[in-house]
Amino acid sequence: MQRIVSVPALDQCDELKSTFKSLYADRQVFAFRGDLGAGKTTLIKILCADLGVEDEMSSPSFSLVNEYEGDAGTILHLDLYRLKKPEELIDIGWYDYLDQGHITFVEWPEMAEELMPADTVDVRIQVDPSSDARTLTLTYEP
Repeated sequence: MQRIVSVPALDQCDELKSTFKSLYADRQVFAFRGDLGAGKTTLIKILCADLGVEDEMSSPSFSLVNEYEGDAGTILHLDLYRLKKPEELIDIGWYDYLDQGHITFVEWPEMAEELMPADTVDVRIQVDPSSDARTLTLTYEP
């Protein structure tokens, strides 16, 4: 299944937030794809805030994993940009994280494609350079 949502700016994304909310009950892992600067981290911060996270948030580029507490419990945010090989994800406890059943947002999932669960929601962000608007394509199995 594929859903396409266009937003004029990431801070104007009520439709997008409700689209994600409809998926949280059945989906755990969300893989964010897009060019550098497309807004992956910004969108994840918005989604986490919508889930009740009040902590200061940052990209886990160096630590690989950040954990946040929100109304929905623990939320994981992984940034795989610096992974050199998929086995590094296993070394940091990837399967342990998945077994906990937390909502998990993953930036740069290309580095660990074969380790992503089959029911992962693929979130592709494209930027219109003339307007800075975003088009998000969410792809997942029904």
